[in-house]
Amino acid sequence: QVQVVESGGGLAQTGGSLRLSCGAAGRTFSPYAMAWFRQAPGKEREFIAAISYSRSSKRYADSVKGRFTISIDNIESTLYLQMNSLKPEDTAVYYCAGSRLRSIVATTTSVGYDTWGQGIQVIVSS
Repeated sequence: QVQVVESGGGLAQTGGSLRLSCGAAGRTFSPYAMAWFRQAPGKEREFIAAISYSRSSKRYADSVKGRFTISIDNIESTLYLQMNSLKPEDTAVYYCAGSRLRSIVATTTSVGYDTWGQGIQVIVSS
């Protein structure tokens, strides 16, 4: 089975920055798109950003536009999320996801993403 692992989380202050990374174990994972989702305590998992693997199409949630930047290393199949101007409401467990569906970047739902990481904690203090 394909395994995706997130890294780079931790603690930041309001207005600070963090950079998350996500890599797939082995060489059997070749998604068309990858994305970041997050889930705060007591809340549903929400879409953050997505990027196409080969065409660099991007989509961002309104809550992170202008603050977060999603990128991908196509050769290494590594997904990144540069998080700037962090706010306390960004505190959540962040999940990396991959999809083999071509049109998935046009959506904001988790449906269609078939590979998920275990999540990594991001805490933003006031």
